[in-house]
Amino acid sequence: MKAAAGLLALVATLTACRASDRPIRIGSKNFSESVLLAEVAAQALEREGLKVDRRLNLGGTFICHRAVVAGELDLYPEYTGTAYTAILGRKPVSDPGLVRSEVAREYEKRWGLVWSPPLGFENTFALIMRAEDARRLGVRKISDLAAHAESLRPGFGYEFVEREDGLKGLMRAYGLRFGRQPAEMDLGLLYPALSSGKVDLIAGNSTDGLIDAVGGVVLEDDRRYFPPYEAAFVVSGKRWRQPPGVRRALERLGGHMSAEAMRRWNRQIDRDKRSPQEVAREILAGL
Repeated sequence: MKAAAGLLALVATLTACRASDRPIRIGSKNFSESVLLAEVAAQALEREGLKVDRRLNLGGTFICHRAVVAGELDLYPEYTGTAYTAILGRKPVSDPGLVRSEVAREYEKRWGLVWSPPLGFENTFALIMRAEDARRLGVRKISDLAAHAESLRPGFGYEFVEREDGLKGLMRAYGLRFGRQPAEMDLGLLYPALSSGKVDLIAGNSTDGLIDAVGGVVLEDDRRYFPPYEAAFVVSGKRWRQPPGVRRALERLGGHMSAEAMRRWNRQIDRDKRSPQEVAREILAGL
């Protein structure tokens, strides 16, 4: 019996070693900030001497979530508000601590996933207009849109149209009735469409680097409809524990990224056409 128990322990140890020797599979969604954050994590892990398998630009929230639950990814960047509403199906609330603790608890209980410490910034949905149009119409807040919604041409990403914390809930919360069906398009087309005058209103993200570049203005969410979206990494529980360099690297990133800095880094990628790899190296050099 002792020999059998010893053999089982040896097999378990060898299996764990083989698992920890595999490259850390890092994914991202299909927009610049997500790719950049994944690249920052990848380079941080490589500095710990770990092998990394980059699987970037995978798609939207649900694709990345399914991949990490299925064990096809070991980690990817996510936002607490997205997890709270889109994945857990909760109604939007405005308390960051409540949202963070709830997603951490539920992800651990349901899927054995861990949330890394918040990176230091939120990236919430944001309604954006051309600044000149907003001034002409006297629109500063989302609630101001109700008087002009009939004449505006809105354009939104597919995920914003479908999510509970997106268009449907927003229209209910603010009583918006658009005179025409919103145009649905890829995220990368939203800012060119706004800049060229094809649409008058888009739903972007508060840390988008192109807001200033296209002369846009973010409308105040005066009824606090959108929940807090703190950026962090969702990590396989096994990878969080082994090898130790994963947890050490991700904890070191916690609290070091501001929304202002994130907008600047995103602008360098989206407007200035710098590579995420180059920007990520500079980010890590400054931490």
